[in-house]
Amino acid sequence: MTEETAEAGDVTARYSETDTERVLAFERDGRTAVVAQNVEGYAMLKVRPTADGDELERYYGFDMALDHAAELLGVDPNDLPVPDAAADMGM
Repeated sequence: MTEETAEAGDVTARYSETDTERVLAFERDGRTAVVAQNVEGYAMLKVRPTADGDELERYYGFDMALDHAAELLGVDPNDLPVPDAAADMGM
């Protein structure tokens, strides 16, 4: 199982893989946002408020999913740290 963490400012990003998904979870001041993709890496990205939360939106592009995650956290998308293992998410 791949796991990797990155931090920038007050945002922590944790990348992990489950049996079915690649999960990039962000946390900032008690707020969370998650970008998930199927483990094969070819499906649209899902943005959720938590790892087990209901899907809020789907995106083809990683940048668009990060924009939504940043909005949920109240930060600029450029302030989100992305672990190397998650850099290739998106279609």
